[in-house]
Amino acid sequence: MTIALLVAALLMGFFGSPHCLGMCGGLVTAFGLSMKDVSPAKRRALVATYHFGRLTSYALLGLIAGLIGITVLKPLMMGNSTPRILLGLVLVFVGVTMLGAPFLTKLERFGMRFWQYLSPLRQKVFPLNTFPRALTAGLLWGFLPCGLVYGALLIAVVAHNPLSGAALMFVFGLGTIPMLVATHETVGWLRDKIGRFRLRQLNGAVMVISGLAVAVVPMVMANMHGGHGEMNHGSHTAMMSDMDSHDMSQMNHDTDMAADMDHNMQDMDHSMNDMSDESVDMNHHEHTEMMEHAQ
Repeated sequence: MTIALLVAALLMGFFGSPHCLGMCGGLVTAFGLSMKDVSPAKRRALVATYHFGRLTSYALLGLIAGLIGITVLKPLMMGNSTPRILLGLVLVFVGVTMLGAPFLTKLERFGMRFWQYLSPLRQKVFPLNTFPRALTAGLLWGFLPCGLVYGALLIAVVAHNPLSGAALMFVFGLGTIPMLVATHETVGWLRDKIGRFRLRQLNGAVMVISGLAVAVVPMVMANMHGGHGEMNHGSHTAMMSDMDSHDMSQMNHDTDMAADMDHNMQDMDHSMNDMSDESVDMNHHEHTEMMEHAQ
């Protein structure tokens, strides 16, 4: 897991937090009303406690998502580029969702059934005047159905690492906190700025581009490198063939020269032998004439 992925999760939580406010605004209001009789200092501590519980639930969900990734997906991804491609596709999917595509709406409806199942337990935490109740309320809040949370969980799955999944979801939750703890005036300012500059859509577009880059660019580079490698291999093979041919020609030429030298040496030996024979004949003839003259 890279720092870039953690930053993407943080920005996803922050720029998607207006959606969180729409989903969780009523719940936050109910929490606030239940703490109206506590002191301001304790109220702030209770707010921090139930947000810590919510982030703990997100981290637990991320841990489960990472376990799913490492047990189900990782055996299918050994020794290939599937993890990178899958991560890129998930980033594209989440980015398109942040741009407004209602891909996760049905999943939110399915999660609502589980949320309703927790209704009796949720009623027991009110009023939020103690820390155990605040912590329990936050833990339950983490299971509130939310398409943005489900999108973050998809990223945690393809991370196929339980600790990485937990860290991603915790950081995602941190990004949602400013909107959910702000005062009414600050909430209005944040929503206005995020809406005016279309920061959520901008973040979604960045995620789409990043996902495409993660999935496609390495494959393109690999293909280019592979073609370049084949060209170099062909050139190297041709060069080696030329060198081998040249070496063989040189060896043949050297062999021919050696044979010519041997032949010349043999001719010289024959010439020397002939000259020796002629000299012997001449000496024998002269000796014979001298003997005859003496007689």
